[in-house]
Amino acid sequence: MSDAVSTEEKLIIFELKGKEYAISVNEVMSIEKNMHITRIPNIAPFVKGVINLRGVVTPIIDLRLRFNLEEIPYTESTRIIIIMLEDMEVGIIVDSANDVVDVDTSLYEPAPETISGDEVDYIKGVVKLDKRLLILVDLEKVFDRTILRNYSNNKSDE
Repeated sequence: MSDAVSTEEKLIIFELKGKEYAISVNEVMSIEKNMHITRIPNIAPFVKGVINLRGVVTPIIDLRLRFNLEEIPYTESTRIIIIMLEDMEVGIIVDSANDVVDVDTSLYEPAPETISGDEVDYIKGVVKLDKRLLILVDLEKVFDRTILRNYSNNKSDE
């Protein structure tokens, strides 16, 4: 019997440009189908606007644009993953949300040094799960909190 301590974590798997990314289910409040987004002028290009989700005005960020990937038209598979960022709900637009899996955290590995591109700044590691390679997204780094706070401050000044 092994003395190794393992912990399981539920991950939500989503897809961007054919790659599978994962975030902890503990960070996710809900997954929504694509809906009307109200655009706001003079905000960061990756912020698509806001939605009114059950009475909460929620900023929506296109994760493709945040990762400097090409923008594509939204489809029936497009999903908005609502997460809690400190005291604010934020939605991230992804190509699709595919799966929820239980992963032993001892399987987490650091991101390979050969990974390149803007998205590497937002990766906290990878998980090999059978034949799948899941890229663990570091939500703390994905969001430029200064920009989001400025947005929130501007909203409260109205």
